[in-house]
Amino acid sequence: MDWKLELVTVPVSDIDRAKAFYTERVGFDVLTDNQVPGFRVVQLTPPGSACSIFLGKGIAEAPAGSAQGLHLVVSDIERARAELIRGGVDAGEIVHFEATGQASGPDPERRDYNSFVFFSDPDGNGWAVQEVGRRTPT
Repeated sequence: MDWKLELVTVPVSDIDRAKAFYTERVGFDVLTDNQVPGFRVVQLTPPGSACSIFLGKGIAEAPAGSAQGLHLVVSDIERARAELIRGGVDAGEIVHFEATGQASGPDPERRDYNSFVFFSDPDGNGWAVQEVGRRTPT
């Protein structure tokens, strides 16, 4: 039996601001935006992902900005960073990790799970974008 991760809650202080950030700047799609008095559910999905993020009011009460280490996976870290920058996201430089620590630029061998770009949403929820499955010409 498969167990699939469906939804990750991202605590925010302003649902409309967060929805605009994730859709207009990062490129997520809106799956649902339902509101009744005292309760609101916004579900957004990254392009190509089976898992969504959940912005909500009246659900779980975690401090805004407290979600850290959220990961997105892409096949081209340079293109992903360019798209974030083009969307107005304050994305950091691309980095990779070596035995001596963090180093600038993508992993020289383009190994999976070793090239990253980091960004935060307006509340400070922290995201890592990592490269997996890059195919290099042979």
